[in-house]
Amino acid sequence: MTDVVATKNLVETAVSAAMAQVLPAELAGGDPLVRRSEHADFQSNVALALAKQAKRPPREIAQAVADAIDAHAVSATTSGPGFLNLTVPDATLWERIGERVNADRLGIGTPLTGERMVIDYSAPNIAKEMHVGHLRTTIIGDALARILGFLGADVVRQNHLGDWGTQFGMLIQYIDEHPELPWRHQGGDVSTLDALYRAARAQFDADLGFADRARSRVVALQSGDAATLAVWRELVAESELAFQALYDRLGVLLTPADSAGESTYNLFLADVVEELVAAGIVVESDGALCVFFDDITGPDGDRVPLIVRKSDGGFGYAATDLATIRYRIRDLKATRILYVVDARQAMHFRMVFATARRAGWLTDDVHAVHVPFGTVLAADGRPFKTRSGGTVRLSELLDAAVGRARDVISEKAHGLAPDELEHVVQAAGIGAVKYADLSTSRTKDYTFDVDRMVSFTGNTGVYLQYAHVRTRSILAKLPEGAALAAVDTTLPLHPAERALALALDDFADTLADVADTLEPHRLCGYLFALAKAYTDFFESCPVLRAETAAQRGNRVALCRLTGRTLATGLHLLGIEAPQRL
Repeated sequence: MTDVVATKNLVETAVSAAMAQVLPAELAGGDPLVRRSEHADFQSNVALALAKQAKRPPREIAQAVADAIDAHAVSATTSGPGFLNLTVPDATLWERIGERVNADRLGIGTPLTGERMVIDYSAPNIAKEMHVGHLRTTIIGDALARILGFLGADVVRQNHLGDWGTQFGMLIQYIDEHPELPWRHQGGDVSTLDALYRAARAQFDADLGFADRARSRVVALQSGDAATLAVWRELVAESELAFQALYDRLGVLLTPADSAGESTYNLFLADVVEELVAAGIVVESDGALCVFFDDITGPDGDRVPLIVRKSDGGFGYAATDLATIRYRIRDLKATRILYVVDARQAMHFRMVFATARRAGWLTDDVHAVHVPFGTVLAADGRPFKTRSGGTVRLSELLDAAVGRARDVISEKAHGLAPDELEHVVQAAGIGAVKYADLSTSRTKDYTFDVDRMVSFTGNTGVYLQYAHVRTRSILAKLPEGAALAAVDTTLPLHPAERALALALDDFADTLADVADTLEPHRLCGYLFALAKAYTDFFESCPVLRAETAAQRGNRVALCRLTGRTLATGLHLLGIEAPQRL
């Protein structure tokens, strides 16, 4: 596939060529600092940036560059203290539209080819229901997996299930002592197991005898007792059915093949500790093996330890996470590892990554990144809770959004069969939840507001889906073959056509920006701006009733390319783009 060169790149080339003519060689080879602008198609403040080094007034430099720019490639004027205002010829923009409209993958390349990226996200706990706390990690992680994969990275999804530890000895012992309580074959409903876990926890806290028996069961599990392991495997299987049902409903890519729970690394823990001991990285402190860091201290100023092995000889989360990162580097051959985990774990990951660097696992060629995110809030601005103060189940949030979407869309939908209407309702409701999450900067909290989420106006998933449907409705009314007419590059651009053409040209740069910052909200912002540009075009530029066949052909190309771009962008966010709404 041949990448389509973005208009911005052509402008940068023209500015760089002009800089080479009027500036010393040591100054001419830098970034031309071309950015989109409200005052022209693009603007550059390179003259201001170089004025001090060049020992020339910035306006003088800007004028010299403007005079040297090839006028056939870019029209350049100066303004203010030394800005370059850059306008692209109409023919150039039409050429870009013509190249992209039929290009495979919209002409976007795969700059991340050769990268192997492991993305750790979702990570629910076995025998517990997925709740609101799993929403952001699952949705953000999945969007990153899609976008980075689209750009050529070899993405390895990893669902680090909480499937090991004391809680399982407790639950298995409780099940063993209450054979009358059904828990098997719940058909993907983990609520029964969740209730049993809560009951086991209560008895563990209140009954010392049961607590001792539960601890013995943990030992049996860790030592490979056949009967205990058999029950544990059933617990995992029952839970994964429930998780997969939610993943399928959310439309995320995770499957059981991506599951790699804590138990996966149990056999490696002792070896990891031995390696760290041999390297002199861990030290003994009060009977425990710990890693200390001079730059990580608590409120009292004392160094905070990463406890690799506890004083009783047991292993905690730190040992598991160290075994995990070593496995992902040595066995999965990762060049980059992303941990999509909430912001409260920042200190933990900082210590784990620092230890991995000391051990030589993380190097200049292998990077680990904590991708933190904020909290989902209720209407009162507090973390989302049930009326009783409990955690809200994820399925309940999705039900609420789909239910509200059904109310809104049923009022607008005309001519849809019941099954098609239900499909659209589900796509809009689920898409609304995902878009509300992803359109917020991931480091910030946001309020879960179903009325706002499913609105046809404003920065919502439904608005974008509706914009896509608008493009499809125009194409559906065209005579057969009319949508494939070649773009006429000799036609002048209407201002709304120009704005839309420039917006379409920004797609590749936006995806590269998301890959660099790991912030999916940048793609959401781009798609919203594109949808608004299309709405302005739709209202200002007749397509089916265009004055000439050539003008209609060009506007059809804009509709087609907008529809493809919106659909691709929504897909990369994990959101469906319905054909009708």
